[in-house]
Amino acid sequence: MYTVHMLIDLHVHSTCSPCSVLKPSEILANARSLGLDAVCITDHDTMSILTQCREGFQPDGLLLIVGMEYTTDQGDYLLFGDVRSLPHGLSAEILLPEVRALGGAAIAAHPCRTWRPADPVIFDRGLCAIAEVENGRNSAAENRHALELASGHDMTFVAGSDAHALEELGRCPTRFTVPVNSKADLIDALNRGLCRPSARHRSAA
Repeated sequence: MYTVHMLIDLHVHSTCSPCSVLKPSEILANARSLGLDAVCITDHDTMSILTQCREGFQPDGLLLIVGMEYTTDQGDYLLFGDVRSLPHGLSAEILLPEVRALGGAAIAAHPCRTWRPADPVIFDRGLCAIAEVENGRNSAAENRHALELASGHDMTFVAGSDAHALEELGRCPTRFTVPVNSKADLIDALNRGLCRPSARHRSAA
């Protein structure tokens, strides 16, 4: 398949995350009708969704990519690549170079969320080059601060719904300006900055 200007929700939680009520079957059944070309399931500190779903193109043309939202004391990071072997509990200062060495991509998830902000030293040291500047569960002020942070450090901007329920799915997609037909394509596009938050958002229900 070959689709340019793909619309992808980079940040979705399934019931493999204890805080989410969004079933994998609901994600796969509804993503295309919401205008998404691909969806990334990024559960908290696990990729166990792979025991329930087949990564890659689905029968309706949706591309499913599995990543992980990795929790650290220095913020949370959406990871893509061969990251299942990474131990839990790493600091971001150790984690992020490891992800890069593995050929993966890391996104600072909701870096300016009031109750769990990322450590500014991560960005001052250039350890993460991609920031989620629009998060579907953030306040407008939190997203604005994230945009200011990313702009000040010349980072790539992305968006993510951070969906935990069906009504949140696809709320803040990212538009890619190159074809994304696999996880490898996604990683390459993210690391090259070939994406931007989409101007199309669904308002909160």
